[in-house]
Amino acid sequence: MTDGNDVPASRPKVVVEHLYKVFGEDAAATIRRVDAGESKDNIYAQTRSVAAVADVSLTVGAGEIFVVMGLSGSGKSTLIRCLNRLIEPTRGRILLDGQDVVAMDADALRELRANKLSMVFQHFALFPHKTVGENVEFGLKVRGMPPVERRQKALRALEQVGLEAYADVPPDNLSGGMQQRVGLARGLAVDPEIMLMDEPFSALDPLIRRDVQDELLALQEQLHMTILFITHDLHEALRIGDRIAIMKDGRFVQVGTPEQIVAAPADDYVAAFTRDVDRGRVFRMGRLSQEALTVTPGDDAATARRRCDEHQVAGLHVVDPDGRPLGILTRADLASAEDAALSDLMRSDYPAARADQELIELYGACARGLPIAVLDETGRLQSSVDPLRVFALLAGERGEAETPRHAADVAPLAAREE
Repeated sequence: MTDGNDVPASRPKVVVEHLYKVFGEDAAATIRRVDAGESKDNIYAQTRSVAAVADVSLTVGAGEIFVVMGLSGSGKSTLIRCLNRLIEPTRGRILLDGQDVVAMDADALRELRANKLSMVFQHFALFPHKTVGENVEFGLKVRGMPPVERRQKALRALEQVGLEAYADVPPDNLSGGMQQRVGLARGLAVDPEIMLMDEPFSALDPLIRRDVQDELLALQEQLHMTILFITHDLHEALRIGDRIAIMKDGRFVQVGTPEQIVAAPADDYVAAFTRDVDRGRVFRMGRLSQEALTVTPGDDAATARRRCDEHQVAGLHVVDPDGRPLGILTRADLASAEDAALSDLMRSDYPAARADQELIELYGACARGLPIAVLDETGRLQSSVDPLRVFALLAGERGEAETPRHAADVAPLAAREE
C-alpha cells in the first residue's frame, strides 16, 4: 500500500491501529493467514472465515473529510461500523481524541455515541409516524434533553439543511433527497465532533446527489466537523474528500489526496478507477505553477529577449514595482521590436488565475497559448503556468511535472488573436 497518510496540520481526531474484523471461527488463525499474505478467497476456502477488515491503520485530522472508497465487499462499511462498535473489532485499537473505544464499557460507549459521534446511513431510517422535526429530535430525546431545548436544536439543524419549513410534516411527504437531508439534520442536531457517513447519498439520483454533496461541503465550511465518509463512487470521493483511502479485500490499497490518487495510482486496481476521471475537476493551477519570469515597463526589448532566450520560456510577465502584473510579452511580440517601450509591446489582456482554481475553469485561458499569471490574494504575481503543461496533465501523461518550461513557442497561437 502507498502511504500517503500525511495528516493535515491539525491534531489527530481519529487514530486506527492495525484493525481486524474476522467473521467466522478461529479468528486468530485467520489473522495469521492474513498476515502471511494469503488472499481473501483462499482464506475463506480453507477456513470458511472472512477477514472483512485486515490490518487497517489510519489517522484523521480534526476538521478533515476522510473518504473510504471501494466496491461492494471491500470491507468499507464494516470498517466504519467498527469505529463506533456497531460491529465489534476482532483486534486493534481505535482512538477518538485519545480515548480507546475498544476498551470502553457499555456506559462509556453509550456516552460516546450520544455526545461525540453521529452516524448517517444510506437508508434514511426515518420514523414514518413522527414528523420531520420529531425525527431530528430523536437523538436529543434519547439523550434526555428537555423538549423546548431539543426542539430549538432540531429547528436549527433543519435550517442548516434548508428544511426548516418542513418541521411539522411527515417524512413520507418529502422526496428522497429531502429525506436524506433530514437524516443529515438528525446527525447534525447532536452537535457531533465526528460524523460517520455510510454511503449516505448512493440511493439518490445523480443530480440530487450532487446538490446534497454541495450542501455537505457548505456545512463543512461552517462547522469544521471530522467526517469519515464511505462511498463506492470515486467521483464522489474525489469531489468531497480531503484524503481518500481505496479499499480492496479488507485492506487499504492507497491513501492520498485526490490529486495524488489520480496522478499516481498505486497499482492497476486503482488505475482502473481513475482512468475515466475528469482531471480538469481534480487538479488545480497550483500543481503546475512555476517561477514567473518578469520584466518591468522600464526594461528594454533587448533585455526581455535575452531573458526569454536564457530561460527558454515562451513569454514574460510585465509587473509594476509592487509585483502586480500589467501585461504579458511573448517571443512574437519581441521578435521585431528594437527600441520600442515594453509598455507599448505588452498585451494587457493577459490570462490570470488563482492557485486554488480547478483546471476546468481555465480551459479558455489555456487555449490562448499565453503563460497564465497565478495571483495571490492581494493581486500580486505569485507564479506562472505554461498552458502546455496543463494540456499534458489533462492528457494523463506521467511525469507532467517535468514538462520543459518552453516545450514549444506559443507565438502561432498568440498570433491568432492579433
